[in-house]
Amino acid sequence: MNPLSLLLLIAVYFSLLMIIYCFASRYNRFLFPFFLLALSWHPATSQHNARQGLATEIGRILQSEVDSGKIPGAVVVIKKGDQVLLQKAYGYARKVGFEQKPLAAPEKTSLQHLYDIASLTKVIGTTTSIMLLVDKGLIRVDDPVGKYIEAFQTPEKKAITIRHLLTHSAGLYEWYPMYYRASNKQECYRLIGELPLRFPVGAQRRYSDLGFVLLGQIIETVSGLPLERFMEENIFKPLGMAHTAYNPGASGRFPKIAATSHGNPYEKRMVYDASLGFQVKEIDPASWNGWRKHTLVGEVNDGNAWYANGGVSGAAGLFSTAGDLQLLVDMLKNKGMAAGRRFLSAKTIEIFLTPDSLKNGLGWVMDPSNPLLKNAPIGSYGHTGFTGTSISVVPEYGLSVILLINRQNVGLLPSGAYYNVNSLRERVFGVAMKYGAN
Repeated sequence: MNPLSLLLLIAVYFSLLMIIYCFASRYNRFLFPFFLLALSWHPATSQHNARQGLATEIGRILQSEVDSGKIPGAVVVIKKGDQVLLQKAYGYARKVGFEQKPLAAPEKTSLQHLYDIASLTKVIGTTTSIMLLVDKGLIRVDDPVGKYIEAFQTPEKKAITIRHLLTHSAGLYEWYPMYYRASNKQECYRLIGELPLRFPVGAQRRYSDLGFVLLGQIIETVSGLPLERFMEENIFKPLGMAHTAYNPGASGRFPKIAATSHGNPYEKRMVYDASLGFQVKEIDPASWNGWRKHTLVGEVNDGNAWYANGGVSGAAGLFSTAGDLQLLVDMLKNKGMAAGRRFLSAKTIEIFLTPDSLKNGLGWVMDPSNPLLKNAPIGSYGHTGFTGTSISVVPEYGLSVILLINRQNVGLLPSGAYYNVNSLRERVFGVAMKYGAN
């Protein structure tokens, strides 16, 4: 409903309310209850009750997860149109120390804490960067990757396009422990270029970090800037995202950062445990032993980003607050407008947020069967991060849900995996839709 229509509705409502009140004051014995009923229908009262209901249900869900020890804490922001329906922090930014020993004085989380957003880096940083380059006419999404990366000019790889990288359909390895064979960004780029394909190009979606590392390389090649500098100058500063950065622990600018894992125990399992399906024949797990032995605070959890790329990657590495992420989400919801200025063209946003045959946009997930978008209308989009982060956006209702969880800080489960937060994401999104889908 637009502001003018809302004002007219309120004016009519108050006029009727005054008529009822006048009659009620004369015949209060019969009509005063109707006056009270009319009062309860006030739009502001209705909105307040809806927000209270939303806050109560979300609070019950998240606080229960914190109290049960399944997650250390969480920050949630739910927004509809220009109205923030809920913005709250629950639990702790740091609850457990190394070797999973509970801290005597755990640190409470807050709206000001930066979280390792993990693979949200792919959409917040890398996809947005590619959108900007497309918008400026510097690249096209159907350009062959070989136009920018010589290693992809081979017969096997020449059909791979930027679109394939964005939709995880390039046929690349799903995961590879690059730090066994690369110790810096350039070595990492060269290694990915040398690796053979694992799947046919364009045939299926096989989620791959490697494709987004390559997108980072393309951004650097086309712009002539390091990836972190391009994002800072072209995304974060223009949108006012002052609390979004790579390697925030080293900068000293951010005193509040949520802790994640204690070293990389699960990633080490990925290398050593063949049952997980990630081992590669040319890698001897014992040939490298640079694993971190401390709780990660301000250091990216992702091993490839940290060990092989100095904390800066197109696939992972960004830290941010829920408030900062909301600024970028608002820009997308507003078809490229931010603070009254054009940031991206509506045409570019449409290109990236139109679902393909695999139910994905470019960079963004658009499959309504995914827990973070469960039963959402067509055109909804979102993404998740391994640390427990997620974003869900429903353009049809102007609704967005940002959920930041540092699930890894409570450590591995007895099964050797981290607590799966997909059910939690689905429940939070379901409640947001219950109150925001109108």
